[in-house]
Amino acid sequence: MATFIARSGRKLGWTRPLIALLSLIGSLSAWSDSGRHIWFEHPAQQWEGEVLPIGNGAMGAAVSGGVAREHLQYNEKTLWTGGPGAGEAYDYGLPEGSYTDRLASVRKQLREKGSLSPETVVKSLGRKAEHYGHYQSFGALSLRYPELEGSVENYRRSLDLQAGIASVTFRKGDVKYRRDYFVSYPDKVIVMRLSADQPGKISLQAALDVPDNRSVERQWREAGTRVWGELEDNQLAYASEFHIEHSGGELERGEGKGRWTVEGADSVVIRLSAATGYRLQYPDYRGELPAPKVEAVLAQAIEKDYETLLERHRSDHRNLFERVSIDLGQGPSDKPTPQLLTDYPSKNTPAENRLLEALYFQFGRYLLIASSRDGSLPANLQGVWNHSKTPPWNADYHVNINLQMNYWPAEVTNLSETTAPLFDFVDALVEPGQRSARQFYGADGWTLFLNTNIWGFVGVIDWPTAFWQPEAGAWLAQHYYEHYLFNRDRDFLKTRAYPVMRGATEFWLDALVEGPEGRELLVSPSYSPEHGDFTEGAAMSQQLVWDLLSNTQAAALELGENAYARKLQGVLERLSPGLKVGRWGQLQEWRADLDDPENTHRHVSHLFALHPGRQITAEQEALLEAAKTTLNARGDGGTGWAQAWKVNLWARLKEGDRAYNVLSAQLQESTLPNLWDTHPPFQIDGNFGATAAIAEMLLQSHGDAIHLLPALPSEWSDGQISGLRARGDVTVAMKWQDGVLQWAELTPGHDGELSLRSALFKHSFAVSSSNESKRLKLEGQGEVRTWTASKGETYRFWLKDEGFDGEAIKEK
Repeated sequence: MATFIARSGRKLGWTRPLIALLSLIGSLSAWSDSGRHIWFEHPAQQWEGEVLPIGNGAMGAAVSGGVAREHLQYNEKTLWTGGPGAGEAYDYGLPEGSYTDRLASVRKQLREKGSLSPETVVKSLGRKAEHYGHYQSFGALSLRYPELEGSVENYRRSLDLQAGIASVTFRKGDVKYRRDYFVSYPDKVIVMRLSADQPGKISLQAALDVPDNRSVERQWREAGTRVWGELEDNQLAYASEFHIEHSGGELERGEGKGRWTVEGADSVVIRLSAATGYRLQYPDYRGELPAPKVEAVLAQAIEKDYETLLERHRSDHRNLFERVSIDLGQGPSDKPTPQLLTDYPSKNTPAENRLLEALYFQFGRYLLIASSRDGSLPANLQGVWNHSKTPPWNADYHVNINLQMNYWPAEVTNLSETTAPLFDFVDALVEPGQRSARQFYGADGWTLFLNTNIWGFVGVIDWPTAFWQPEAGAWLAQHYYEHYLFNRDRDFLKTRAYPVMRGATEFWLDALVEGPEGRELLVSPSYSPEHGDFTEGAAMSQQLVWDLLSNTQAAALELGENAYARKLQGVLERLSPGLKVGRWGQLQEWRADLDDPENTHRHVSHLFALHPGRQITAEQEALLEAAKTTLNARGDGGTGWAQAWKVNLWARLKEGDRAYNVLSAQLQESTLPNLWDTHPPFQIDGNFGATAAIAEMLLQSHGDAIHLLPALPSEWSDGQISGLRARGDVTVAMKWQDGVLQWAELTPGHDGELSLRSALFKHSFAVSSSNESKRLKLEGQGEVRTWTASKGETYRFWLKDEGFDGEAIKEK
């Protein structure tokens, strides 16, 4: 090992790096308008692919932007049918009696026969889900503008990702009209402002439309209307209220259903609040009546003028969104977003293609901010947006990848706070999950299966190829440990993560069975989503349990639980890792070598160990090659979320151009005009998965070092990014040119050893620290350097020929 010393005093100096950093900040501001707007030249003609989404985590709204008639459809994430109150048949997915005998019978048959069809197993272990429920549309703010009938000019409907504001502008005659929409997290209201460039031009009628599956009461309020009632099937209380503030003109009560009329105003501001009587607490999930809460929230929002509401919202949103800036070589374009997407890639200029790709990356971050904030439920299959009483897959929480994928970008793209709803939700599943573990397995700990709702559903359904995934708890527990790895919050590890991880681990310590030879420990029954037969020890099952036990062991050692860590080590030594190379060089999906090289199924579940797991490392060349063989056989197609996963997998394999090709295919095949992902239909996990994948192409930290530009595609030969996060609580910025890293900056949030992997170290390079009095010692050789880092200091590495006139470190 070679050792290098860099003196960070005047000769190396921090002045030039500081100047460069200030220059970077200025350049980031210059990029900000290239890749921050989604826009249309017309109102939305259909909801799924053309509305513009706004949200604050708990509430969402879909901006369709009609000119003379407008429907601002909105949601509040706790409005669900089903669950407790919907009938005695709701049982959280759990049988009255034990299923352990049924489980034992299935296990016996699997041992004797080797496999069973999903249809056979579901007859023994599946159950019809009663009153499971659906996520609901809350309603719509219905607006009519009688004076705007007929054609208009210069129509533009846009979403500013950086500000979190949707806008509609158009001209009718000699008047320019503007409408702005946002959902405030600080003030918990949907806000809409209507204005014109001439006085007295705003006239409208406003009312709340409510779906017909609930009781409805309406009450005139001062300058607004309240609606409230209960859902018919579960008596969940709901309430919503809007308030109209007008400048100039007159406001009057209209006729019927709480309709208000504004005539001749200069501007109008509408504030809207909504809530239900839901509470995230097993078993009843009921809290206080929502009407007083809605009234209080709206009253506080009314006390603030529009500019104050706007600034509070914008500041809150930008504090999260602006942490990461990305430049892939994008340039401005006059094409509306649907055209930019239709012309991708062959009819766009290279700069326009980079614009779409950077926009797609930032849109995923925007959607996570808008659909997952502290105090709300986690992002569901559609985030927070839904216009139906019976949305696809109930718009629920599928935990065989979909909910997990929603949070893949959270840590790496500097949105760690958005994970709070996920942890609150999973914490609340532990108690019913303990019942599930006992009744299905006779086991301690907790678990759940393929899907869940807001009502603590932890059992099974009766869909043969998608009902059995008892490893779901293990996968959810991974997010707790990843949160710790990225943030190094030891209190979180001790008080939140470790109890959940240990509970999931205790389940598997009871649930694993000995293999036929009596040595290996296997998952049985085991199913590889969503095809093939039930077997023992399918690869994904084994990999998920291995991941859980390995993470729990590491957490136990960190917390001084040494005896428990030793116990887990003994189990890990017996646990089949689910990593076998098959007859045609593939990573086997099942314990037996059953893989068909012609199979192009969208699931690549047996590659969990590569991503998001960390079981297959860079040193395991044979396993990496087997994973590559599997991916090549499966092909680059699939639904949106499946393609997003493949981009991440190719990035982990350091195949930048292949990752880019799959990302390009996802944009062409699985992306709607408003850039929402489609399964089909609309399903948001593909957005989140693709954003995480782009970050994975540029930065990886799951191995022994922080790896810069591990899978940079040739299409992104020049670029820069700032604000990405690496495990170890490190913030990263970097710039590259002609595919070569020019400089990188790392800022740790904790003291400790850092290791950096980069091709930069093959060249003559320089290093400096923001602490000019500190002597920086680097150790290592080849592409890796290690040093002892200090919290809050920034370490800059750069090519010698980038104009740095300080002392250079050269390979000896």
